[in-house]
Amino acid sequence: MNPSRPTIQDFILSILKAGPSLRDSRSYLEFFGPRARKGPSLVPDATKDAQERTLIPQQAGQTKDTRAMEATTRQAQPSAVAASILNPVYRRTALVKVQGPFNDKQLDSIARGIVYLEKLGLTSVIVVDNDQLTRGVEGERSALIEDAMRLVKSLEGQGVRSRPVLDAVVRLGPKPGDEEHAENIDLVPTEAHTFPADLITIRSALRAGEIPVLPPLALDSFCRSTPVDANDVLAALARGMVEAAALEDADEKEAPHGDLGITRDVDLTPLRLMIINREGGVPSYARNGKPHLLINLSSEYDHIHDTFHEPWKQSNPSALSNLSLARKCLSYMPPTSSAIMVSHRSPSSLIANLITNKPALSSSLPHALLQGKSELAPHTPTLLRRGVPVHVLRTLDEIDRPKMNNLLEKSFGRKLDEEAFYQRLEHSLDFAIVAGDYAGAAIVTNETCPGSSSLSYLDKFAVLPSHQGDGTVDFLWVALHDESYGLGLSYSVNPNGGKEGKGEARDLVWRSRSNNPINKWYFERSTGHVRLGPWVLFWCDAEKRLKTEEGRRLGTGLSYVEDWEAGRLTSWADTALKVPSSWK
Repeated sequence: MNPSRPTIQDFILSILKAGPSLRDSRSYLEFFGPRARKGPSLVPDATKDAQERTLIPQQAGQTKDTRAMEATTRQAQPSAVAASILNPVYRRTALVKVQGPFNDKQLDSIARGIVYLEKLGLTSVIVVDNDQLTRGVEGERSALIEDAMRLVKSLEGQGVRSRPVLDAVVRLGPKPGDEEHAENIDLVPTEAHTFPADLITIRSALRAGEIPVLPPLALDSFCRSTPVDANDVLAALARGMVEAAALEDADEKEAPHGDLGITRDVDLTPLRLMIINREGGVPSYARNGKPHLLINLSSEYDHIHDTFHEPWKQSNPSALSNLSLARKCLSYMPPTSSAIMVSHRSPSSLIANLITNKPALSSSLPHALLQGKSELAPHTPTLLRRGVPVHVLRTLDEIDRPKMNNLLEKSFGRKLDEEAFYQRLEHSLDFAIVAGDYAGAAIVTNETCPGSSSLSYLDKFAVLPSHQGDGTVDFLWVALHDESYGLGLSYSVNPNGGKEGKGEARDLVWRSRSNNPINKWYFERSTGHVRLGPWVLFWCDAEKRLKTEEGRRLGTGLSYVEDWEAGRLTSWADTALKVPSSWK
């Protein structure tokens, strides 16, 4: 037995370490759980066979021994329940970039992670890259093929079947007809393309239960196979596999090209993009060079480029090009898809990402808490999502009331008292943050508070049920932090409009029903809380004020209750409990 081959105990331990919630588990089963097949199955229907054998009438000429043998055979057949459990999970695909060079031990670690994914139903389509190869030199093609063959050998050493795909499957240049769709700004143009017929070899490998491994080759205008940037191959595959899967959806028995029909046991639409490199995720200025945990490409892409420090171009030379790759691929992949940039040192992170589709740590946790987490290291993975635009609105006229009403009522499951709600906001609105097309929103008001000029009050924090679990809640809370209690700090520059990091932070206060299931999430993000009968009062202290005071005291720390904090809970509670209900 290969000592480096993953055992079932290692596999189970990796799943347990992922710590999936009930929602995570349901989401995983929704994508990978057994389901009814519309076409012919590659696996015999054991239940049907068992039923047929049970109903076969005994012929008059059968001997006692023959009947006994048939009875034994029937008992050996799995029951209907067992047959459904043994039925293979619905298999999905992932695009994987293995960005070397890697030694054999490192390749084994990478292969182990890919094997874990295969066991969970996610089959990888791998493109191998080598950063140390000089482009255009003699022997480049041979070196790329050798790297692909080394990974194939490593995968098979881990107990899975793999197939090298050494012929080019993508074509250089824009796809014919793209100029007609240039106005679609959501789709990022690719430097290469593919047609459904080009994916025959990849489809064949997937059907045979093999992991296809490709060197970065493409056909030029003279139909010559030539080495190209691996990112161009991956982006072309992302688009091509999505388009091919759409054709299969139109006719599940057979694609329009007669000889290309396959069963739907493997969904060609990429569910994940995985970039496995040596350095891990994208460095963040807000974390002193440690990686971003979660990136909203729709609103943070330009901001990350603008704040990317020069030294990181040496320590993380491919971070920005991989960021661009994720943006291109995810623009074609389904909205539920995500990308992960992960170090070869963290094969178990691939399982956690697959099962939970979340970052290693929530990006909306308090900054000080994140800085103290051992899990936040230079090689921590970065999760990337297509995400949604995030906008800060300063006036009530900017709010789309029908869309806001729909969001609040679906999120809270109650009927909004629209007239009273907006009448109050006319006098008290400070700002509103809206994610996407009202997929989520945070509404902050200024409330009259005894002993101070006003209280910054989080009146509403809502996310549509269809967007819960896709990162929107974290995108929204980070923007809320940057615009309120985190305002004025160097790492709190909100790229989504508003005050853009300039100004003085204010304490943020809100109330929540004591039986609200989201309270656990609030506990982790608030500075403190106090129970007030049927309510829980939460607050987040203005971070800039605390840091300024700590600096003034030369690091001696803060007292348990500062002078300015005396009596504030009483006035906050009095103000918060007087905020009228927004519901009918």
